[in-house]
Amino acid sequence: MDDTEAVSLEQIRAFLAGSGEVRFAGVRRDEVYGWVERTLVRHGYAGLGRADKGVVRQYLARMTGRSRAQVTRLIRGHRKTGKVTAAAYQRTKFATRYTAGDVGLLAYVDQAHGNLSGPATKRILEREYYDYGQAAYQRLARISVAQIYRFRNSAAYRQRNTSYQPTRPTMIPIGERRKPRPQGWPGYLRIDTVHQGDQDGRKGIYHINAVDQVTQWEIVAATPQISELWLIPLLETMLAQFPFVIRGFHSDNGSEFINYTVARLLGKLLIEQTKSRARHSGDNGLVEAKNGAIIRKHIGFGHIGAEHAEAVNAFHREHLNPYVNFHRPCAVPVVIAAANGKRLRTYPRWATPFELFQEMPRCQSLLRPGVTLAELEQFAQLQSDTEAALEMQRAKRQLMNRIGTRSA
Repeated sequence: MDDTEAVSLEQIRAFLAGSGEVRFAGVRRDEVYGWVERTLVRHGYAGLGRADKGVVRQYLARMTGRSRAQVTRLIRGHRKTGKVTAAAYQRTKFATRYTAGDVGLLAYVDQAHGNLSGPATKRILEREYYDYGQAAYQRLARISVAQIYRFRNSAAYRQRNTSYQPTRPTMIPIGERRKPRPQGWPGYLRIDTVHQGDQDGRKGIYHINAVDQVTQWEIVAATPQISELWLIPLLETMLAQFPFVIRGFHSDNGSEFINYTVARLLGKLLIEQTKSRARHSGDNGLVEAKNGAIIRKHIGFGHIGAEHAEAVNAFHREHLNPYVNFHRPCAVPVVIAAANGKRLRTYPRWATPFELFQEMPRCQSLLRPGVTLAELEQFAQLQSDTEAALEMQRAKRQLMNRIGTRSA
């Protein structure tokens, strides 16, 4: 960094006018800053005119490889202190509220009480100070539950209380947490519950809605309760109403489906059980859309007492399900992958679930034992779509009249 040859501003201008570029290589920062300081002092930077200051600035930037803003900061520091030095790193720190002694006292309390929960420990610390006048607990008396757990996870706390073990989540080995993969074959159900509301402390009925992912074949049933006593027989009858073999059973994480009784039923029928993933709200989106388009549209949101569950279930089985599967067209999605990787879902055609099933390759071989394709085709031809809709509407009005009369 010997620049003794550049002793005047004229020589510096000549140097800057040249096409060559000089940089310090392999030089530490403190050496570069020392050279900058000597250069500013040698040329009396503070007493130079505006144009000459610009020449010195450009010279410093050319020699050190620093940007214009960096050179400006170095000159500003020299003007304030008379030196060019690196700014000392000052880390922003929060004010210390608790001491190492407080951490040790918390560990002492936890050992004495057998590592209680955070809220219980917080209450003990409050009582020690406010009720019993223990001055050592003055700071801990105002501690939050979150801060208690932060201290418990610290190394200082673990050294004083080796018996503490953090709470570990309990894994429920029922169902695999993933999205179903039907690979284009029917028999993979999405299932959900729809509650018909409470009134004056009385529970309403529960609708159980099961939809096949590929064909959108839908079976709806009703039950007064979703306990195992009522739900297991209902699930067995629902699975038997599907014309094809059931291979998959997907639900959310509700306990009405994620329990060992349902798992045994599905295991006996060789049906794989899956459940929705966290932060994937679309895993069960198909059946949730059907909840609104079918159940809420036809049954509504009003309260229906649990005593009417049998009548509502009969309506579903005899009228609503046949209409939905044989006479009500539904949108058929087609997923298009864009060049940027996004998946666009379009609905170019509409078809009934039975029509979609008929389009399956070798659909006859997919049927359950005892069910033939000829029987399904014959049933579909018994009524036109509008005739089936009118019959379903008449049955629904009769059902609602009965429910309204009894409720009154």
